[in-house]
Amino acid sequence: MEKYFYVYILASKKNGTLYIGVTSDLKTRIYEHKNNLLDGFTKKYGVHNLVYFEQYADSYNAIQREKRIKVWKRDWKIKLIHDSNPDWMTFIIGCSYGSLIRTFRDDVNLVCDCREMPFFICKNY
Repeated sequence: MEKYFYVYILASKKNGTLYIGVTSDLKTRIYEHKNNLLDGFTKKYGVHNLVYFEQYADSYNAIQREKRIKVWKRDWKIKLIHDSNPDWMTFIIGCSYGSLIRTFRDDVNLVCDCREMPFFICKNY
């Protein structure tokens, strides 16, 4: 099984507070952010919605990309999100095959367990 690394952006709401991170386990990291299991910025400012991510085959390139995005102007970060996700739909973590998909329903707000890993859908902004 191949291991991937992810650069991700969380938002508090559309055009809201942003957080940029890197991880080798996106499912677990989003679960931790979403459930306030990590003390720090995302917990303090309620930044829980996965609106953008990139996948890398190696940690070096993922970490370098995270560092580059973190120093960008805010407008550039907003454009990066908007170009691939213009409606700022929240990505959800799928239970089967670890897939990542987006929800296009704005009336769903669900948390459930699937093989000890959460599956969640957040309301659209």
